[in-house]
Amino acid sequence: MRWTRTLQTVDVHCAGEIGRVITGGVLNIPGDTMSAKLTYINEVDDSLRRWLCSEPRAAANHSFVLIPPACHPDADFGMIVLQSDQAHAMSGSNSMCAVTAILETGMMPMTEPQTVVTLDTAAGLVKATAECKDGKVTGVSLDMPPSYVALSQGVVDTEEWGSVVYDICYGGVFYALVDVEQIGVSIAPENARQLAEIGTTLRDFIAETLNIAHPEIPEVNGLAYVMFRSRDEDGAMRHCTTLKPARTDRSPCGTGTNSTVAVLYSIGEIEVGETIVTRSIIGSEFRAKLMGTTQIGPFAGCQVNITGQCWIHGISQIGLDPTDPFPSGFTLSDTWGG
Repeated sequence: MRWTRTLQTVDVHCAGEIGRVITGGVLNIPGDTMSAKLTYINEVDDSLRRWLCSEPRAAANHSFVLIPPACHPDADFGMIVLQSDQAHAMSGSNSMCAVTAILETGMMPMTEPQTVVTLDTAAGLVKATAECKDGKVTGVSLDMPPSYVALSQGVVDTEEWGSVVYDICYGGVFYALVDVEQIGVSIAPENARQLAEIGTTLRDFIAETLNIAHPEIPEVNGLAYVMFRSRDEDGAMRHCTTLKPARTDRSPCGTGTNSTVAVLYSIGEIEVGETIVTRSIIGSEFRAKLMGTTQIGPFAGCQVNITGQCWIHGISQIGLDPTDPFPSGFTLSDTWGG
């Protein structure tokens, strides 16, 4: 066997969503800040993401998590999320995966009953408090980047679904939040393919009308996802984030949950100190607490803490044979959609 490149990953899932944490084999990404590193991957050299995030080395529902050295002096690790469309500034589920891998594999000493790990992301510092017992991370609580509503009750006209109303929110990346009743499909496992295809189509429609960037972090810009929402009978918010090329988030979505809290606060449905439950398409849950409020440029922001749990399910080595005919990978519509 002769490989020209070798990486090691710790394979983790957070509430069902897979995050493959790269623990070895990647040298540091150029850039003095995490936002500069993010820009380098997305605009200068995207080869690592394309190599990892396509077949035959990945499936449509895989994310890879880079944990380069932190740039900020107050952080323990950096973090950038690689997905099938691009590198992203922040992800709640992938942050939880990273912290779980870091502690359970001994990359950082675990202290019971709690260990604090601070992540340096392009969206800002994220403080993670891990609940630890008998060498296991039993829960991770994230102090998320401040969230806010950038546009309330926007409308996009479509031929198939008529006028679709949405909220544009920032929760670490930018979302369009859409009440799922508008498209006549419920958030249920048997509807995952349909939701994914509709959501990614709507995302492109809405993105054509927007030129959006974070007022304090201009490198974080553009509409990332459409997230469908509904409310369950017990009051929990049901979430379905749709991701390119066409799939659904298996978790309740951390940055999407952060965005939901901002919307609920803006319409007076949650107050500081209150907690909500968000639930995924497969029934897994996060808990989100509104800790306080802040100001983000001209926007009223929310400081939110989100809690979930992860499980390690594998450790992998990924290599590149120099004779491999697919060094950059490929995708097919049978499983990737589109």
